Amino acid sequence: MAGTAQTWVPEVRQGFGIEHLPYGSFAPPGGDRRLGVRIGDQVLDLRAAARARVVPEQCDAPDLGRLLAAATAQRRDVRAAIVDALTDEHRVPALEPLLHDVGEVTLLLPFRVGDYVDFYSAEAHARNVGAIFRPEQPGLPPNYRHLPIGYHGRSGTVVVSGTQIVRPAGQWRDADGAVTFGPTRRLDIELEMGFVLAGATRHGHPLPIDSAGDHIFGVGLLNDWSARDIQAWESRPLGPLLSKSFATSLAAWITPIEALEPYRVPGPEQNPTPLPHLRTTRPWAFDLNLDVRISSPGMRGAGQAAAVITTTNHRELYWNMAQQVAHLTANGASIAPGDLCASGTISGPEPGTYGSLLELTWNGEQPITLPDGSTRTFLDDGDEVVLGGRSPDGVIRLGSVIGSIAATADG
Repeated sequence: MAGTAQTWVPEVRQGFGIEHLPYGSFAPPGGDRRLGVRIGDQVLDLRAAARARVVPEQCDAPDLGRLLAAATAQRRDVRAAIVDALTDEHRVPALEPLLHDVGEVTLLLPFRVGDYVDFYSAEAHARNVGAIFRPEQPGLPPNYRHLPIGYHGRSGTVVVSGTQIVRPAGQWRDADGAVTFGPTRRLDIELEMGFVLAGATRHGHPLPIDSAGDHIFGVGLLNDWSARDIQAWESRPLGPLLSKSFATSLAAWITPIEALEPYRVPGPEQNPTPLPHLRTTRPWAFDLNLDVRISSPGMRGAGQAAAVITTTNHRELYWNMAQQVAHLTANGASIAPGDLCASGTISGPEPGTYGSLLELTWNGEQPITLPDGSTRTFLDDGDEVVLGGRSPDGVIRLGSVIGSIAATADG
């Protein structure tokens, strides 16, 4: 345990106060799972703080589940109470013993994932994928600018940042037409923004887009790992299955949506104007700089820093979170606390701003050279990938997403 009033009370008063500090779930050494909030390189044990009656009882929980199930006003009241406690010097002595160094705890998934839906919402990414996989067809599907395209993923394989990713196996078709089964040779990353839903809606009752914001609790970076050779073979006519379902890495820290208010910006112009149920005048893009870094085993062995292979921004998404939630429920489907949505790969319009190796290497035709002299078209065993994000002023620092690649498991 660490921390004193002199070191952390001033920090939480900087900028926009502590509202930007993210929630997570962790286990201290020898302890069980509990909810926490991160303060710099420390995490405050909210469960213990609730039992000491310093913060509300809803914080007496193993993860975000109780807060996600609460009403919107109640969730905000709890957050305000945590802010008050963290900035009240009279209560600081009761909180100091409840601080842990982040490096000494085990980070866990911040909530139990319910349904998982992955969207396809950056137009540049959709155009690039179309040009690579379907060069004989128009760049965008005919429905792309009319609705947020998405598919249901597999919630059971959403894993917390830091979990090792085992190279998946599956089928693909070689250039000579032969169908092969084995470990993917084109393992890829997808730089995405995930967001967790709070509150429940009734089955058969679509959610109006102006109410969608009440159900968006917070955001976290997300890597929806992809096996591109398996994906190209299996995706027609119903879309990906094994090429996506083996692992999705989510940040250990969820930043409340209220923390992003100072960074709310207009997204790309939408043409044609969306249909009424998808139409909103409130901006739902955020000025958040995002990047992807890769290191090889050789680089890490030589003490070399990870190489930045792309930089982009959340504002590049053509379809926004509110539209995605409204579309998700437009047919009467319900949402529940802990449902996870993902933006789809966030790519900008230029090389160097693409959010996947598929695009950065143009399906392997343009290899990337790493600082140790090795080249990559897709990921090798032993590679480590880190997704990062921050606001331009550095006040918001999104929890990173880290994943290293292990060889295909036996059996």
